[in-house]
Amino acid sequence: MTSSLLGPAQIRALAAELDLRPSKRHGQNFVIDPNTVRKIVRLAELTDADAVVEVGPGLGSLTLGLLEQCQSVTAIEIEPLLADRLGATVAEHQPNNVERLTIITGDAMTVPVPLAGPEPSALVANLPYNVSVPVLLRMLADLSSISHGLVMVQAEVAQRLTAGPGSRIYGVPSVKMQWFGTATRAGSVGPKVFWPEPRVDSGLVRFVRGQAPETASTRQDVFACIDAAFSQRRKTLRSALATWAGGSGNVDQILRQAGVDSSQRGETLKLSDFVAICDARAVLRAN
Repeated sequence: MTSSLLGPAQIRALAAELDLRPSKRHGQNFVIDPNTVRKIVRLAELTDADAVVEVGPGLGSLTLGLLEQCQSVTAIEIEPLLADRLGATVAEHQPNNVERLTIITGDAMTVPVPLAGPEPSALVANLPYNVSVPVLLRMLADLSSISHGLVMVQAEVAQRLTAGPGSRIYGVPSVKMQWFGTATRAGSVGPKVFWPEPRVDSGLVRFVRGQAPETASTRQDVFACIDAAFSQRRKTLRSALATWAGGSGNVDQILRQAGVDSSQRGETLKLSDFVAICDARAVLRAN
């Protein structure tokens, strides 16, 4: 009887069939352990009503696990060779679930939205290490129907996405993730469950969408302020935000209006502080 999930032998057989050499450029590290797939699906807290978007399905390990649990999966795969094979893999291992799979061949950073297939309620993915944060933020920004999910990323990135103000690793990903909701660590994954094995551990990050902050500024404006504040980590806000604010004189006025000490650094501020700073700049410009 054919297993419904992929193990090491099936993964290597598929790779041989496709004459596939995992691409470092695309961050291809394929999960070969069915128990890890089951762990990811369980920790994602999906229901049978969830429509999941998966970025980077690769050879289909996680896709098969998701299809066992949720209503549908929309898989976005940048590599045409892998995208073309995915449907057949599902047909071989879970023939009853083929109709619940939508495959999009394209780059997750540029694929048009809304996506083909059902409107997604969850994002679950083994994200390529090299683009994990931009892809996650893009999906949350452009697919507002996503209410929750879980992503596997490099362990250091997982720490950054879930870090709080004042932490040594608190930075741009930490603050921007706060815009969309709450992110928490959900576990760790060692390198031996992948082929090829990465040189670092991976981390699981679970997120739940929350209300975006009330602000007169756009998300893009607030994110530009965050980027500026962290562009020179060792500098105070007065120095780091000078160009963004249009001069050091403006910075003093903006920070005073926002109620933020100009001697602080970006890593000490919450998202609400950046929103206040951005709104204060909008008031200054209006006057």
